[in-house]
Amino acid sequence: MDQATSIVELHQYAQHWKDHKESIAFIPTMGNLHDGHLSLIKKGQSLCDRTICSIFVNPMQFGANEDFNHYPRTLEQDIQRLKQNGCDLVYLPTAYELYPDGLEHITHIHVTDLTDHWEATHRPGHFTGVATIVLKLFNIVKPNVSVFGKKDYQQYRVIQKMVCDLNLDVEIIGSETTREPSGLATSSRNQYLDSEQTEAASMIYKTLQQTAARIKTGERNYIELKNEAIAALNQTGFRTDYFSICNSVTLKPANNTDKKLVILVTAAIGETRLLDNIEIDLWD
Repeated sequence: MDQATSIVELHQYAQHWKDHKESIAFIPTMGNLHDGHLSLIKKGQSLCDRTICSIFVNPMQFGANEDFNHYPRTLEQDIQRLKQNGCDLVYLPTAYELYPDGLEHITHIHVTDLTDHWEATHRPGHFTGVATIVLKLFNIVKPNVSVFGKKDYQQYRVIQKMVCDLNLDVEIIGSETTREPSGLATSSRNQYLDSEQTEAASMIYKTLQQTAARIKTGERNYIELKNEAIAALNQTGFRTDYFSICNSVTLKPANNTDKKLVILVTAAIGETRLLDNIEIDLWD
């Protein structure tokens, strides 16, 4: 596996592949890689000739109450895992190259509508930071395809909308959530859970499944379903930020005519906030 630490180096590899008519899949990450990230690499490999993964802890997407300096950085381990999984190139940009004039003086990308609620309410400015860095990386890498995990479902839809609105020449592919045997969504945040919290955390996916099953059997009182789910999670020891039954494209609260839904949930146990979701297709 090759490494590039500058835009010039990255362009040399990418242009060489394009000159040989090879397609490129791109997976942007902040490192601390786990099986969920590696599933995105595998998805990219199934779609394209070459796969590039970036590792960059993006300061722009951290809020005032989030500790950028303590975000886990495991670069040596990450590079080894990428090598073992056949990634062609890892891109390791510096903050100075991406933000040479600092965060205050760079153009910001704000994706409308999808960033007005849910996770955006709890992490103001987060999606602006995500959209800005992803657009910069797309312009640098110029991939044919980019793969995003559906665990961060709102982020996945935000990136899709940005690409559509700005007519970017890249296809966004959503990859299904990787889960532990208990159903818990694989996440870097899981390392902060103790054994008791890890066991309790499986309740999130069970509650999503139970609610989805009730909707598929014809229940449509979404407010009541939401309130019952939040109560069940809170009784287990969670502090639930939201449990929202939404149109899966607009992410607005679902109505009885919507056929493609997603339930978004974020709940904290101890000091750890966990995200998850489940999609529901009522056309089936």
